[in-house]
Amino acid sequence: MRRLWLLFSQTVTIALAALFIVSTLKPEWVRFGAPVSIQADAPAVVTIQDVPAAPAPPPAAGSYSAAALKAMPAVVSITTSKAPRRLPGGDPWLRQFQGSRQPTIGLGSGVIVSPDGYILTNNHVIEGADQIEVTLADGREARATLVGRDPDTDLAVLRIKLNKLPVITFGNDAHARVGDVVLAIGYPFGVGQTVTQGIISALGRTQLGINTFENFIQTDAAINPGNSGGALVDSNGNLLGINTAIFSRSGGSLGIGFAVPVSTARNVMQQLISTGQVVRGWIGVEPQDVTDRLARTLNLPHPEGVIIIGVLRGGPADEAGMRPGDVVLEVAGKPVLNTGQLLNTVAALRPGSEVAVKVQRDGKTATLQVRVGARPRNIGQVPPAEDDEGLLR
Repeated sequence: MRRLWLLFSQTVTIALAALFIVSTLKPEWVRFGAPVSIQADAPAVVTIQDVPAAPAPPPAAGSYSAAALKAMPAVVSITTSKAPRRLPGGDPWLRQFQGSRQPTIGLGSGVIVSPDGYILTNNHVIEGADQIEVTLADGREARATLVGRDPDTDLAVLRIKLNKLPVITFGNDAHARVGDVVLAIGYPFGVGQTVTQGIISALGRTQLGINTFENFIQTDAAINPGNSGGALVDSNGNLLGINTAIFSRSGGSLGIGFAVPVSTARNVMQQLISTGQVVRGWIGVEPQDVTDRLARTLNLPHPEGVIIIGVLRGGPADEAGMRPGDVVLEVAGKPVLNTGQLLNTVAALRPGSEVAVKVQRDGKTATLQVRVGARPRNIGQVPPAEDDEGLLR
């Protein structure tokens, strides 16, 4: 019995060894299951057929990919940090607690507007920041320095030092029309660069309580937190405005966004780069919109214009003979329909220049020659915050 067991063991061992050698050297000889036909000349890699190499097809009708691709490289992500405020007292335990606190982080967007590294963004994106980091669409990162900021228009200019920077092309907002297609490009919620599409919903929006000087482009292109400072571009990829604020009660897009026109942004940028501040015209009056009741009382044909309810003694308007109760109809030949237009028109005037101001007084019109002064800084600024109407910046 023992001899039979040894014989069986040796036979099994030899058979397994033979099977191993055959399966290693000639695996096609060993097949389990259903019979399979074997082709001796079967290739080791499956051959497939590709479409012949050719240029990319043109964008489909209605696509704005060309505009997006033109503008996207110049739109950057901005990350700011602010060190925690030091707590009073010299207690060692307090110092240890202060050291463990993390800086606050803010997210926003910006637009590269010059090969020299200048970037346009919103003032509220970088306000109070101790450190500003910029990330380009191609992944490069750089520390940014603040060139200047203008709270009155909520704009700021930064600068980075990198080579071969992508630059956006400036458009002309004077040619923009309600209904034109626009794209909003930015970094909402920190998810990465995002492009949304909509139309221009309105032009010349004022009296929103967002900035001191308002002349917004309104759009329904989705703008969310993090888009601030990003680009609003036309269907050709040219810059039309800097996305600044949204109307929202939830914190997300409700289809009402506002952008500072590129003409305003260009003027502010050039002044900040050249002098570090923005100089605006000023005549020293306190204006108020003409209502229907005031129009009837003053015998005005339309409820338009601005009534002056206060004149600064010794100011430019006072020296020109303007009085409380005068209704301003025109400034430098341009009709004035509301206080927003008056502020913007006067602010655009060069300090020291003389301008004709047409007013109505006691039912008669008169033209006053006003020598424009320089607007004092830090007056009438609107703090960046959320107001009761749900306007977010």
